[in-house]
Amino acid sequence: MLAKTERWILRGLEAVLVILLGGMVVMVFGNVVLRYAFNSGLDLSEELSRYFFVWLTYIGAVVVMRENGHLGVDTLVGALGRQGRLICMIISDAFILACCVMLLDGTWKQHEINATAVAPVTGLSMGYVYGVLYFAGFGIGFITLARLVRALTGKLGEFELAEFAGDYSGNPSHDLKGHLE
Repeated sequence: MLAKTERWILRGLEAVLVILLGGMVVMVFGNVVLRYAFNSGLDLSEELSRYFFVWLTYIGAVVVMRENGHLGVDTLVGALGRQGRLICMIISDAFILACCVMLLDGTWKQHEINATAVAPVTGLSMGYVYGVLYFAGFGIGFITLARLVRALTGKLGEFELAEFAGDYSGNPSHDLKGHLE
């Protein structure tokens, strides 16, 4: 049940990413056509495409974190045995959690300033634009905390430890056929 819910949430996030990217493409391409064909443009599309890019980046970071796709030192970790990989994962996850706490703390401290500032063209509160940092901080933090708890309680799957070392062959969701099922 939990795995099915998680899969639907990830698919929903991927759909949001597709919509944001599609919106960016339409706005930027439309602005290029307007500039070259009619010597005009829409300021709204320039501003919104920047904000879409911010949201795309941080929502994408959460999705990639869940799929263990962020950069890592695979060569070093891959050369270690199971215990060494586990220790590296625990240390890495502790650093990631610390970064998430700092991100959330900084976002909280800036919240009032961002909420009262407005975008120059759309008049949109910048709190909506930078509010995605709450989502990213909590999302990445939750994923990391869950993995850390599994690592510390001995419930970490072997494929997760292999993925941490850069070996994705054990997880069916990383091959095309498995990802589409």
